[in-house]
Amino acid sequence: MSELITAELVDLDLSATTKDAAARSLAEAMVAAHRVTDLDGFLADVAAREAQMPTGLDGGIGIPHCRSEHVNAPTLAFGRSAAGIDFGAADGPADLVFLIAAPAGADDDHLTILSGLARRLMDPEFTAALRAGTDPAAVAALIRGEEPTPEAEGTEPETETAEADGSVPFRIVAVTSCPTGIAHTYMAAESLAAAGHAEGVEVTVETQGSAGFKKLDAGVIAAADAVIWAHDVEVREKARFRGKPLVDVGVKAGINRPAELIAEARRKAERGEIAAMSEADDATDSGDGDGSGADHAHFGVRLRTYLMSGVSYMVPFVAAGGLLIALSFAIGGYEIASAKSVADHFVWGEADSWAALLNQIGSAAFAFLVPVLAGYIAYGMADRPALVPGFVGGSIALTVNAGFLGGLVAGLLAGAVVMAIQRVPVHATLRGIMPVLVIPLIASAVVGFLMFIVVGKPIASLQNALTDWLNGLSGSNAVILGVVLGLMMCFDMGGPLNKVAYAFAVGGLADPTDGSLKVMAAVMAAGMVPPLAMALATTVRKKLFTKTERENGRAAWVLGASFITEGAIPFAAADPLRVIPSVMAGGAVTGALSMAFGATLRAPHGGVFVVPLIGEPFLYLLAIAAGTLVATALVVLLKGARRAAPDAAGEAGATGSDDSRVTVAA
Repeated sequence: MSELITAELVDLDLSATTKDAAARSLAEAMVAAHRVTDLDGFLADVAAREAQMPTGLDGGIGIPHCRSEHVNAPTLAFGRSAAGIDFGAADGPADLVFLIAAPAGADDDHLTILSGLARRLMDPEFTAALRAGTDPAAVAALIRGEEPTPEAEGTEPETETAEADGSVPFRIVAVTSCPTGIAHTYMAAESLAAAGHAEGVEVTVETQGSAGFKKLDAGVIAAADAVIWAHDVEVREKARFRGKPLVDVGVKAGINRPAELIAEARRKAERGEIAAMSEADDATDSGDGDGSGADHAHFGVRLRTYLMSGVSYMVPFVAAGGLLIALSFAIGGYEIASAKSVADHFVWGEADSWAALLNQIGSAAFAFLVPVLAGYIAYGMADRPALVPGFVGGSIALTVNAGFLGGLVAGLLAGAVVMAIQRVPVHATLRGIMPVLVIPLIASAVVGFLMFIVVGKPIASLQNALTDWLNGLSGSNAVILGVVLGLMMCFDMGGPLNKVAYAFAVGGLADPTDGSLKVMAAVMAAGMVPPLAMALATTVRKKLFTKTERENGRAAWVLGASFITEGAIPFAAADPLRVIPSVMAGGAVTGALSMAFGATLRAPHGGVFVVPLIGEPFLYLLAIAAGTLVATALVVLLKGARRAAPDAAGEAGATGSDDSRVTVAA
């Protein structure tokens, strides 16, 4: 096992002044150490993670981190900044910066080391030692845990101070989790445990992170007086905590204000606010501003979370099945869809047989789209007991020709039915069989009845009407739809609106028509515009961008051509008021032109690499080029106007220009 950090990965005089520059400087050291294979690709993954939630922590710590396919070994790089770098922490800039790189399939041993570091960062004596270190090798050893730290020199801390007088301590069980599961998860756990020790409260934490998921013992949960969830992703197996007072907040609240959460848990327990899982959806948390779990958010936010859960699980089926089908058309033509089963008619030397094989494998993957969508919408609402009724409802939606809309409704129905059943009090002897037998049985029967008898046919009629509408779109109506889809794809670049537009498009591929294929083409074309526009802008007007942005621009060419809209996120994060409106305008132009040209697309992904499978390919590329030029012109115009603003307005130093121009302006 290679060392997680070495002296070559320590920079005790980090000169970067922005978080992007800091990440690049530390990532370059990783590349030199042969830990990262593609600098720009890795930095794009870091930026995408940073866009989800700032990685700055109180106490002067920045921990940019991500999982990436461009990392070949779990790696840490450490930088110490004298000036401080803004990573979004409430208390100001960070002087200690850790860049954490984990491979897409990192093993648990390495991730356990990473989680151990995250816990140690909550120890002020450890961070003080990092600030005082003068030798990179010694600092690397300290981070690896090879140098004794204050917490390791003494005896084990007492964990039951409240029991010294014979009293029983207040007991809390907690769950911590974050989107990446590398750092925030374990820092929140350590912070809660430390605050509990200081308050004389016994806190036992379950970390649902990348280093493994070991469930709390049922006896520990039963003995707990209250529960704290500090999470930014869904808590697994929520029903275990039924019947306990619950504080539900975002993971950063667990790191930054653990004592307040413990106090809130005490107050809820004293008031007898028992939040059974059947009631938790209507409960409110104490309000932290850091974000909280979906269960306690506004209904609209919760609904979006449920739908995005289903879409996220559906997309791999769409990508695999759609690309296989598109490839089969490229080899054997569109008539290959009516070929006989390859199980009975397959000739090794015939191209048509291979085309038919690819088509039928892709079609098999596509057959799962609606059931998977419904199943995981239900799962997002009510966890594993809702999977069976969700899948059953999705399958029935296909049977009654309710299609994609039917899958959405079936998933919501399944989740709602399971949540309703969970509200019913049952005897303790039945609780063990409820999630594996009783709930799936009853919920499947109810959802099946509703889909077959009550809502299935009306939804099928609505689906048919939508299909007819799409097929009948022409002229201004098609252009308007293209504009709307283009705006949605470019507004948040991989966020909820982008995903809604994409889900609308791929839903049509389950039962493709001329109209749905046009929608898919418009959505992909518009999604390519933001990174392509930023790449072009950094090429034609380099002086308007920092060195880091210009380097990101080179990577954006490939990301845009590959339909990875997130490639523009670093630019939007740095200058949202100029970049986002510009790329939205470009996306709207591209979406409108694609619809007006009648371009069609049978593949759900692939960018320029699937152009041979696009109807009207030359006009399609023209639409993309036009939108890219519009977005580029606007962003250059807006940034140029900002640069030309009077120095007294304080604008000149914030244009993103290089240091020499800032000095001249000053």
